[in-house]
Amino acid sequence: MSARPRSDGERSRTGERIRREVLGDPHVDAAQAKTTPFTEPFQDLITRYAWGDIWERPGLTRAERSIVTLTVLAALQHEGELGMHVRAALGNGLDPARIQEILLQVSIYAGVPTGNRAFAVAQRELEKAGAVPPSGDGDGGAGGDGAGGDDAGGDGAGGDGDSDGGDGPGGARNNGSGGG
Repeated sequence: MSARPRSDGERSRTGERIRREVLGDPHVDAAQAKTTPFTEPFQDLITRYAWGDIWERPGLTRAERSIVTLTVLAALQHEGELGMHVRAALGNGLDPARIQEILLQVSIYAGVPTGNRAFAVAQRELEKAGAVPPSGDGDGGAGGDGAGGDDAGGDGAGGDGDSDGGDGPGGARNNGSGGG
């Protein structure tokens, strides 16, 4: 079962559409506004291949792709990207209970400190989205032994999900790539 080859232009158009459907127009517009001549090839790469090819494939639903994405981002501690994809996961049909289960699984296999940070990021993003009640502690933390109390917000410097408005690889550790 092979799909007909698609041109780069078709991939770009498809990628732009899916990216906007998953992340929302405001995020994509902001990321594109931050694009520079240096970061433009990266924007093109993620639009065509991440969004125009991988997110377009029929083998997984968008909810399933969100599960995979949340798992990888949490395990790799890409907190800025994780926050952005927690918001996207809500739009892709995951509820806070499913996100919680994903992060519990990550906590066992990637380590409790990693899970602790991921819960802090997810709590903050779910609160922002109105999907869970506010934690009341003001730091978005997961409670327990220090989750979120320091800089576990994971936004990076930008405050909108990562330091560079991106939805490509790297998140908060992606210093200035212009991703997304």
